[in-house]
Amino acid sequence: MFNRNRCLRPAMVTAALSLVTGCSVLSPGGSADEGPIVVGTTSAPSTLDPAASWDGSWELYRNIFQTLLAYPNGATTPQPDAAESCKFTDTDYRTYRCQLRPGMKFADGDALDARAVKHSIDRIRTISVDGGPAGLLGSLDSVRAVGDREVVFQLNKPDATFPFVLATPAMSIVDPNDYPASSLRKDNKVFGSGPYTLRSYEDGRKAELVKNDRYQGFAERRNDAVTIRYFQDSATMVKALRDGQIDVTYRGMAADDIISLQRRDSKGLQLVEGVGTDISYLVFNPKDPWAAKPAVRRAVAQIVDRAAIAHHVYEDTVDPLYSMVPKGLTGHTTGFFDNFGDPNVAKARKFLTDEGITQKVPLTFWYTTDRYGSETAKEFQELKRQLEDSGLFTITLKSRPWKTYVVGYQRGEYPVFGRGWFPDFPDADNFIAPFVGQKNALGTPYAEPRITKVLLPESRRESDRANVIKQFEEAQRILVNDARLLPLWQGKQYVAANNDISGGERALDPSTIMMMWELSRKTSW
Repeated sequence: MFNRNRCLRPAMVTAALSLVTGCSVLSPGGSADEGPIVVGTTSAPSTLDPAASWDGSWELYRNIFQTLLAYPNGATTPQPDAAESCKFTDTDYRTYRCQLRPGMKFADGDALDARAVKHSIDRIRTISVDGGPAGLLGSLDSVRAVGDREVVFQLNKPDATFPFVLATPAMSIVDPNDYPASSLRKDNKVFGSGPYTLRSYEDGRKAELVKNDRYQGFAERRNDAVTIRYFQDSATMVKALRDGQIDVTYRGMAADDIISLQRRDSKGLQLVEGVGTDISYLVFNPKDPWAAKPAVRRAVAQIVDRAAIAHHVYEDTVDPLYSMVPKGLTGHTTGFFDNFGDPNVAKARKFLTDEGITQKVPLTFWYTTDRYGSETAKEFQELKRQLEDSGLFTITLKSRPWKTYVVGYQRGEYPVFGRGWFPDFPDADNFIAPFVGQKNALGTPYAEPRITKVLLPESRRESDRANVIKQFEEAQRILVNDARLLPLWQGKQYVAANNDISGGERALDPSTIMMMWELSRKTSW
């Protein structure tokens, strides 16, 4: 999930900083009757229909829809949510059964039964949006409803990661009466079965969530209502936080604003910081005559200075990344550093001249203006500077807002383009599988049979994910050699809030999606 910022998980914690002298950001509190908690983010949904989205829209889905499995606070593996229980019923990881909770209903009162689950999964594959979540269901052969409460998933190959897939918001359960089987829903109305229902929605501006009284699931709601406000840039969002117009920010804060919030003179505010698993990377389109050349891609990989990007653009609020699998996950390597080392113009020139390329290579780099934070333009300007200063490249920069940007890369219009990735689930599989194969999350087919037909299938036969390091290390060696995907940096996670808000330290699940129900107002000091 991309498009797509913990005392969050014990293994991921780096620091929890209170910017209010004498006040603990971790103190418990109830929900005071002071109106909805207002949360700011720069990541607006691209669509309200789960069948169409493999991006940051999931943030909203998690709070208004349910999935069979999800992540209760503190969990790092999927647990039953709309389901009462789920398990593989064979030793080959090909048959997965879920039993629903009894008496489940959608927010509008319609029954949530096994038929609704089957409908929700089937329509994802039937509609099959380009770059959409159908790519997550490659191992699914069929799904059937057995009575009102049992759902059976038959897989076409062993896949121990399938429970993780079912826990993604892409697999949100929708009402067959409201969501057509073969087309997307067009209006801005949503009736899920999650902790909240969507009272109103203004595209790109605001989503008003109120408590769903029919909800059954593991979430213990600490508030009755949340309003999410969508901002175009970090500066406007953080100013709204300082001015008391919003209570919390959780994605899209610029480095300058984070540094400012860390200062002790930021009275009345708190900042929680943790290690993240979101990554930023470049995609090379093989349809472009220059980006299709391995020598060109390797020359770019040899020139790019990740440390300079992390330091000069992001002020060390991100870390350089040399692998598509981020640090902290089993299978992480430093393959790009091992192969290319530090930036070196002479080595890059040799890649080109060995293939007979002696002219400056013209490349167009595309980025989105309103998805990954305010530094994105600066990041691409820095990439342009680095590559042109080498004397080997001429770089043209172009950009679009996210909604039209998505259409462009799905149509294969961009020679080189930037993407961010917020994980669907916390496993190395999710940083490799979505980007390879004929139908992937990038809209640029990447046929790599050794990965798709051997290494990933081998890894998915193993439920103990510590035992699949060998497969993921080999897969990453292939990615490094191809240089079709170029990792740049790994993010840190930041939640900033007014000092009367509790829950920021526990509100992000392992996929860094905010569980709005964990937020509350402190009733007393």
